[in-house]
Amino acid sequence: MLYLISTPIGNLKDITERAKEVIFSLDEVLCEDTRRTLKLLNYLKIKKPLESFFEHNEERKIPKIIEKLKEGKKIGLISDAGTPLICDPGYKLVREAIRNKIEVEAIPGPSSILVGLLQSSFPPYPFIFFGYPPEKKKKRETFFKRMKDFEMTKILFSSPHKIIFHLKEIYDIFGDIEIYIGRELTKIHQENFHGKISQALEYFNKNKLKGEFLIIF
Repeated sequence: MLYLISTPIGNLKDITERAKEVIFSLDEVLCEDTRRTLKLLNYLKIKKPLESFFEHNEERKIPKIIEKLKEGKKIGLISDAGTPLICDPGYKLVREAIRNKIEVEAIPGPSSILVGLLQSSFPPYPFIFFGYPPEKKKKRETFFKRMKDFEMTKILFSSPHKIIFHLKEIYDIFGDIEIYIGRELTKIHQENFHGKISQALEYFNKNKLKGEFLIIF
């Protein structure tokens, strides 16, 4: 059995009872960063073998994982935070497991996308999630221009060193629209920004902040 286990996005108290029960039952845990997952397991007072599983080793490790699953092992996939597969590795493993008639079960839990959407004041449905914008400028321009085709709430991720670039590019295409930016969601220093893009640019230019950003408009 392959379990896809959602974990807290910041506040460790957000772990569900079911997630704890499933983790306790596992033979092995696949995780992006073993150090971060170890912190969670220590908090839960659970000891399990950890196996690194991230973008650059995913395809190489899948055959061995499938072999273990066929032997009847219970393996759980955990991302660094939140729900696995969403902007994280794992869908190729799920696809291969299903091809091999291995049962896959998702254990629901925290998601920064939904937390931000609830706090944003934008219509919660329909919405579309775009993930992270491309690295290259030309591809990003196309990426943001295509967003105009979707008349619904738009959600994307950004990072501390890219947030200003992303806001400027959204401004160039959509104008000075209302926007929501969530940072460090569910953590002690959680921040929710509501306002115009011009105001966001002024604020985030003055305040060089850390953490992952969620943009909604």
